[in-house]
Amino acid sequence: MKATILHNPRCSKSREALALLTDAGADVTVIEYLKTPPSAAELARLYAKGGLCPRDGLRRAEADAKALSGADDTTVLDAMAANPILIERPLIETDKGVVIGRPPEAVRSIL
Repeated sequence: MKATILHNPRCSKSREALALLTDAGADVTVIEYLKTPPSAAELARLYAKGGLCPRDGLRRAEADAKALSGADDTTVLDAMAANPILIERPLIETDKGVVIGRPPEAVRSIL
């Protein structure tokens, strides 16, 4: 099975999700999204595949997220692409779907 993870190695939840993927034998592509941010279009594709709205993928604990409280989806996606710290991590994609790995055990649903 192939998997892609938008990963932050400094995040314990992201590291746990990555370990679940590798323990399951997945062929994992790791994207450190803070170094290589996804485009707004790519984020839109991922969230749509996971049945999520962009606001579901917004890291609300970040100070810049508060300014997006009433923003539309396009504005939220553009903000996440421009400032990837706003992306809730980890975001995992397999052929079975897309999940936000919080809690990390959510990854099991797409293995």
